Amino acid sequence: MSFLLGVVIFVLALLISIMLHEAGHFLTAKKFHMKVTQFFVGFGQTLWSWTRGETEYGVKALPLGGFVKITGMTALDEVDPADEPRSFRRQPGWQRIIVLAAGSFMHFVLALVLLLVLAVGIGLANADTTTIGKVTQCVPASVTALDHASCADSRGVSPARQAGLRSGDKVISIAGTPVRSWTQLGSVIRKQPAGRAMTVVVLRAGQRVSLTVTPASIPKRQGSYLGIENTVIFQRSSPLSALSYAGSTFGEVLSNSVSAVGKLPSALPDLFAKDRSHTAAGSVTSVVGAADIAGQAVAASTGWRYAVSSLLLIVISLNIFIGAFNLLPLLPLDGGHLAVVIFERVRAWLARLRGKPDPGLVDMRRLIPVSVGVFALLVGFSLVLIAADIFNPIHLTQ
Repeated sequence: MSFLLGVVIFVLALLISIMLHEAGHFLTAKKFHMKVTQFFVGFGQTLWSWTRGETEYGVKALPLGGFVKITGMTALDEVDPADEPRSFRRQPGWQRIIVLAAGSFMHFVLALVLLLVLAVGIGLANADTTTIGKVTQCVPASVTALDHASCADSRGVSPARQAGLRSGDKVISIAGTPVRSWTQLGSVIRKQPAGRAMTVVVLRAGQRVSLTVTPASIPKRQGSYLGIENTVIFQRSSPLSALSYAGSTFGEVLSNSVSAVGKLPSALPDLFAKDRSHTAAGSVTSVVGAADIAGQAVAASTGWRYAVSSLLLIVISLNIFIGAFNLLPLLPLDGGHLAVVIFERVRAWLARLRGKPDPGLVDMRRLIPVSVGVFALLVGFSLVLIAADIFNPIHLTQ
């Protein structure tokens, strides 16, 4: 039930994101007095709609996106002579650029607002502590079993459990090396030889306790395994700190989004690999995969703050990715139409310098094969990703 709740919340958040994207185009077009005839969420058969003024609003059967129909988007569109002055193609270049970029802008604004809500309202997870949050039951038999947190066909009781480590213990040192953060702690553990006993000193109920632990190993996983997980503490940020967090996280997610697009070609061979989560394909997913991960986040028994925080970060990442991807200079994406408008204005400026008339609109008929090719490529990538997410889903590491 929790898993289904996470999926439903994600789908609703995605539909809201789509509506905001189209609202960006719609509101700016209306602001510049362009004629907008349709505002729809989804594609295909119309489920229901209503007309207000000159615009028809509605929902279609396939919730795979949405669209706003603005009169005269290109030179190919047939427009009633009476509506030509209000057509998109007759407006100044700067207005057309704003309308085209407004969809991605709304994704970015939504992401920033949600980042602020996360920082101020929910709190930021601080996992950089050496306090043990959980001691695992066993040594997973494989990397895949580690991803699933499964003890089926395990390699025995976990070293931490055997040694008597407990939830709430604060690790002070490992094999004589002091540790002050979970990152440092993990690095020290991985460097220890598997099968060789070492001393772990913890602070328990105000007392120092020394325990002898023998690290284990997991096939095809680099470094030794102890069987402990850290504790997560949520701390609310001040408005100023929240702004700093929102800005830095936005930049980080944007950078990762660009990196994910660059990894697509190399990720394809690993989409159906057993250890997908530990390859380049582990950072690439479709909407189906994102919904599955959202469901896993809610289903994980780690508290409501973790669930809400995870859901928000998934929705935030998705909006930043969609906003950035949509600005790529490829037709039929908004970025492709932006590139066309910018090309038209640069060409007109060069013509003026030479004392020649404005060449006018780009002949879109020449770009139709390119647009169809890009669309087919995007659909193909999407279908492959969806198939991978159905038959070889990514599992959250716990």
